[in-house]
Amino acid sequence: MEQETIVAIATPPGRGGIGVVRISGPAARSIAEPMLHLRAPMEAGRARFGDLLDEDGSKLDEVVTTYFAAPHSYTSDDVVEIAAHGSPVVLEMILRRAIDAGARLARPGEFTERAFLSGRLDLTQAEAVRDLIEAQTLHQARVAAQQLGGALAERVRPVKDALVKLIAALEAGIDFAEDDVDVMPQQAILDTLKEVRAPLAELAASYARGHLVREGVTMAIVGRPNAGKSSLFNRLVERERAIVTAAAGTTRDLVTERVSLGGIPVELVDTAGIRESSDEAESIGIRKTREAMADADLVLLVLDATQTINDEERAWMEELRQREAVVVWNKIDVAATAGEGIEVSALTGEGIGDLRDLLLAKLKTGAVTSETAMLTNLRQQQAVQQAIDGLDAAITAAGAGIPHEMVLLDIYGALRGLDELTGATTADDVLNLIFSSFCIGK
Repeated sequence: MEQETIVAIATPPGRGGIGVVRISGPAARSIAEPMLHLRAPMEAGRARFGDLLDEDGSKLDEVVTTYFAAPHSYTSDDVVEIAAHGSPVVLEMILRRAIDAGARLARPGEFTERAFLSGRLDLTQAEAVRDLIEAQTLHQARVAAQQLGGALAERVRPVKDALVKLIAALEAGIDFAEDDVDVMPQQAILDTLKEVRAPLAELAASYARGHLVREGVTMAIVGRPNAGKSSLFNRLVERERAIVTAAAGTTRDLVTERVSLGGIPVELVDTAGIRESSDEAESIGIRKTREAMADADLVLLVLDATQTINDEERAWMEELRQREAVVVWNKIDVAATAGEGIEVSALTGEGIGDLRDLLLAKLKTGAVTSETAMLTNLRQQQAVQQAIDGLDAAITAAGAGIPHEMVLLDIYGALRGLDELTGATTADDVLNLIFSSFCIGK
């Protein structure tokens, strides 16, 4: 794999002002140079203006070419990036010429995979590349950028270092007892394990908000016809997205829109009003409404403040008490008072700010602070939980006076969990720390 040179179009499919083809590997420069006529020779870290040549040597396009010499590149290989005008025909021609010259079409994610395998990125940083590309809110982008910068790895590193140091001390006490290396006291082992566990428990708790930031939530707006659901939907998305008329039953299908609430991506779903109907299209819409209610992370039940609450709405309110829901009384601009829930006017905007604040509280986005070193996916959460489980087992074993050899098995289990999170700690790391710390063989 290290000897292969790979190539791919690095910009999204379609036409655009600029399109980039990336070539990575030992032959990147020799593959790119024959198809280019540059104003100055390639130089590492420099952008060069020039012409893209067709197979017959004629000028096809003007390009900017940048050369990154190994190991100072994204993949740690030689990398050449050719920025041409974003014509699919031109980009495909560059791709085909590179493949004909010996490059291989890159697999999805292979450039980042090479960056990880070369040690330039750890697993959390590699995952952050994808998260940054897929970010839909500014807060998501900020979190991903911090993760890409190694924020999560930096948070875990002291824990990992302490574990490796503890392993080194225990291994030394077992293997070199005849050289007068002190055996670590049982209480000191317990204290160290508990100290290491505490920050991991805090990190594990960050998964709830990290997952929320990364994945977002679905919020369904439901209620009876003409309660103002679509008007409220438009207020929350801040544009006329759903059709609003005075006639009941206007919404026949689900209308969705992505918005950001406190940096959290929220998919708002405007639904058909729930009522008995003989109209087939409306009946299908009502069935979809019930499905949307079941699937939503949060439900907004919109009630008409100018109308008396009916039995069906009381039943909805009772049903929604068992899950995350907000009761919204709409049309307070023409009604004196409402009831239990928050009062708004989708027509005038009154109370909409209070509703947003309440939704943020329901989404628990008070945790969306400057902290960005948090777990954002299930793989990370499971890796940290594996480390915590290993530490718990080690604490139990050490507290029961189990021999250090057995305690070490559980500690190694905890270390494997952190390895899965950020990358492997080799046996050489442990051995190097043992010999550098204990002056063995003097």
